[in-house]
Amino acid sequence: MDYEKLYFDENEKPLDRIVSDGGFCGIFRTIACVGDSLSSGEFEVKLPGGTAYLDMFDYSWGQYIARAAGCKVYNFSRGGMTAKEYCDGYAAAMSFWNTEKAAQAYIIALGANDLFGLRQPVGDLSDVCDEDYKKNTDNFAGRYCEIIQRYKIIAPDAKFFLLTMPKEDLPEDNEHAKLLKAQHDLLHKIAEHFSNCYVVDLHEYMPVQDAKYKERFYLEGHLNPCGYMFTAQVVMSYIDYIIRHDIKEFRRAAFINTAYADSKLQ
Repeated sequence: MDYEKLYFDENEKPLDRIVSDGGFCGIFRTIACVGDSLSSGEFEVKLPGGTAYLDMFDYSWGQYIARAAGCKVYNFSRGGMTAKEYCDGYAAAMSFWNTEKAAQAYIIALGANDLFGLRQPVGDLSDVCDEDYKKNTDNFAGRYCEIIQRYKIIAPDAKFFLLTMPKEDLPEDNEHAKLLKAQHDLLHKIAEHFSNCYVVDLHEYMPVQDAKYKERFYLEGHLNPCGYMFTAQVVMSYIDYIIRHDIKEFRRAAFINTAYADSKLQ
């Protein structure tokens, strides 16, 4: 068995290898998914009186990961969620800041409602106060980083995986496409700024969300069950790739949120 070629091929790119069992994503026994409708398994139902939006968490890509990898996954999400709403009261009301729910890994998938619904400015790292998250600017960058900062207080050694939004079938100079790219660029800067932060770059490596893709994986404006399962496979495969190609940084994963997190044991 050539484990070097199997796991550590230096020429491998993210998503060259799709895992169905969680891969090394399974080293995390607790994962929290912070996100909006697409993190919540949301479906749209057309009714006589209008459209109903249902968060069916059991169909979320986070719960598909939980079943595949055998870990516990928290849905810290809701349809329509923004980083601002999350920080301004929703997370507190739902006890998502509770230390009893501290996770070994946090997957953050926010941006769509912030940039296209709330239309908050994207911002930059200059909007982030490392000493006091309460002084962050009230824009997407400031509120997104506030989430990371607050969870770093709760789980100092946790790993953070930041999801960029996939490309859509749009010209590069389209305003929507520009915002997708701006979110992508910001998350790369954030990952470089904070320790234990990694980008799951769906913008670069996931299939473009074109008409053919949506016909197969969408139900109205959200994913269908196959779409959520496919997204789960993509996310856990990408995290598996990140771990395998930086494996020394994950050798102490078992100690995250334990009394041994600061030990000198190697």
